[in-house]
Amino acid sequence: MHDDSREHLNNLVGKPPSASQVEMTELVLPNDTNLLGNLLGGRLMHWIDIAGAMAASRHSGRIVATVALDSLDFRHPARMGELVILKAKLTWVGRTSMEVAVNVYAENIKSGRTILTNKAFITFVALDEEGKPVPVPPLLPETEEEWANFRQGELRRQERLKKKQAEENSSEEK
Repeated sequence: MHDDSREHLNNLVGKPPSASQVEMTELVLPNDTNLLGNLLGGRLMHWIDIAGAMAASRHSGRIVATVALDSLDFRHPARMGELVILKAKLTWVGRTSMEVAVNVYAENIKSGRTILTNKAFITFVALDEEGKPVPVPPLLPETEEEWANFRQGELRRQERLKKKQAEENSSEEK
């Protein structure tokens, strides 16, 4: 697959977050749990990364790579036999990077009760065929909530950059 970067840049039409959102459902099986019957954190992180990558790929039309996980809150365990519903939606877009919020819910199949168990913010970068970062379409928030998420995403980006700079300065001093 050949990529003419000028043509790609000309095709960068903005998209709303709703155009790329993903909902993914998994059943928690015995192999996914710890000795208490709760979903393993590593398995959940894997599912979150997949859901986030699908949303970022939909937005960019590209293969993406995970570059940062800003936060992952564990609020409530998901248990064996429950459904885990992952909802991924873009919150912020830069030149080549995209932030995706992934909300995770556990649904008890017997009772029908659904509870928010986790929330994560992941940053992905879009890649060309050589694995180099490539520009992505702008994000066009449509609702007040999406605009608030966009502004908060920009703040999280600034914090990531500050942290990266501080780490680079610290390693140079050693």
